[in-house]
Order: sequence, then C-alpha cells, then structure tokens
Amino acid sequence: MENIKGKVIVITGASSGFGKITAEHLSEQGAMLALGARSVEKIEALAKKINDKGGKAIAVATDVTDKDQVKNLIDSAVKEFGKIDVLLNNAGIMPLSPLEYLKIEDWDQTIDVNIKGVLYGIAAALPHMKEQKSGQIISVSSVAGHTIGPGSAVYSATKHSVRVISEGLRQEVKPYNIRTAVISPGAVDTDLPNSITADDVSENIKNFYSETAIAPDSFVRAVAFTISQPEDVDVNEILFRPTKQEL
Repeated sequence: MENIKGKVIVITGASSGFGKITAEHLSEQGAMLALGARSVEKIEALAKKINDKGGKAIAVATDVTDKDQVKNLIDSAVKEFGKIDVLLNNAGIMPLSPLEYLKIEDWDQTIDVNIKGVLYGIAAALPHMKEQKSGQIISVSSVAGHTIGPGSAVYSATKHSVRVISEGLRQEVKPYNIRTAVISPGAVDTDLPNSITADDVSENIKNFYSETAIAPDSFVRAVAFTISQPEDVDVNEILFRPTKQEL
C-alpha cells in the first residue's frame, strides 16, 4: 500500500457507504482527499474527523448530476493539493423496479447519476491528468453491469455503460500515461438498497442483502489494491461478489 501515500484522491458520493469507508482507509494510508457529496454536513464532518486524526481532507458540496459542481470538486482538489492522482467515481443509486412500473423519474435519475455523473467526473479530471501526464480514473460499476435480472433493466444498463465508458477511455488515454479501472461489487452491506422506491422490490432486496451481503471493507480492499499498483501496472477491472451470491 506504500504507493497510496501522498496521492491526491477525489471521491464522489463520499458522505456514506463505499465513499466514506474508502476515504477513511485511504487517509490512514497517507492519501490526501477531496470529498464530494450532496450532504454537506456529512462530508464536512468526515473531513474534520480525518483532519483531526492528522490526515488531510477537504469537503466540497457536489451533486454529480451538475457538471459545474463536479468540475468545482476537481478544481478545488488541484487548488488545495496541487494535483489530482486518482478520481473515484463512486456516486451511484440503485432504484430497481420492473419496467412495467413506469418509474420514469427513477430512470432519469439513475441515468443522470450513474452515467452522466461518471462522464462529468472524467470531463473534469481529464484536462488536469493530461497536463500532468499521469492519473487514474476508477469508476464503480456492479455485478449488475455484467448480468441482468427482472427489475434491473435500467440499473444494469447504466452500470454496463460505466464499463463501456471506462474501456473506451482506457484506449484513448494511453498517450497521457493515464490508467483506468472499473470495480464491480455484488451484494455489499451499504445503504444502496435505500434508493429503491418500489416497496415490494425494496423489501425483497433488503431481505436478500441481509442474508447475503458482505462487509464494505471488501470494496475498500479492491480500491486500495487498484491504486497501490506501480505506474506501469494498469488494473482495468475487478468483479467480486459474496461467495454465496448466485447471480
């Protein structure tokens, strides 16, 4: 993990779940952090906790569906720390429902957060990384980006898109020594199921998670492994799930 020390890492969706626990772990490894999320109080509290422990972190109010706010997050990191080494496109939602429920607002929000949010992150970070001739962009997909089931059509489509975007980016940024990765978790114990608005689906998924989900530090280890690799090693994709998860 020595290669994490001193790196400037920007995390979207940093107020809870994957983002929060990953930020805490990376800070312990010596990273400097720019934390973005809509919940200002939560990321400010997290930044204070990190700084009080001797780490370095800033909190920047960020709605990833707003490209200007995402750009401000990245630019704030560069202004504060002088560079950006890693962008973790972590913000995401999972409002599962069958298409026949016609939850069109959920569809729109899922596309805006899970696809546009990733693209806005890339758009904000890429100019800095091109100038530096270095950097790493890690985006969070899902097992649902590799498979499909009833109720997951839109969510799976967005998470498949994350993989496609990241692979396209990987091929394009070779001249700039930039690395890309996608991390695809299965059922991991976070508050992601809380974004499901269909009551029957929510109950089923929460029951599934209570029986199957593994601890969120499984995700943290995947991120830390990816970041810690030397500059000439480009880990492009990690797919993991609970041992007992079938799909």
